[in-house]
Amino acid sequence: MDGIEARIRESFAKQTMMATFGAEVVSVAPGEVVLRAPIMDLAKQQMGFAHAALSFALGDTAAGYAALTTLPEGQEVVTAEIKINLLSPATGDWLVATGRVVKPGKRLAVVSAVVEAVTGDSRKDVALLQGSMMPI
Repeated sequence: MDGIEARIRESFAKQTMMATFGAEVVSVAPGEVVLRAPIMDLAKQQMGFAHAALSFALGDTAAGYAALTTLPEGQEVVTAEIKINLLSPATGDWLVATGRVVKPGKRLAVVSAVVEAVTGDSRKDVALLQGSMMPI
């Protein structure tokens, strides 16, 4: 495991909300982080879909960590703004969020994330996020 991946995994392990959702880091590469979380009963809305808050939290976190991969050691990142487009009901076994850096920057990094619902080998896009992260 390289330094960037170790740094991301160590930081992610401190996120108690992600632990509550059973989320985990799937992969880390420069400018890209993939997370996944099971769609548990505690994260469903009244019609049985994964709540939009789970899609948002997972996508925001993946995008934030993607931005962090572009920053020097000792810096952190916070969300400055982010929006979500919900594309389809999030049904399945897992949500997988792929966060990417669109444009890194010293003051703001533009990021995006795609959240997919996964059942077996079937994947369906359920949310698209775009925003900016502020290095601190």
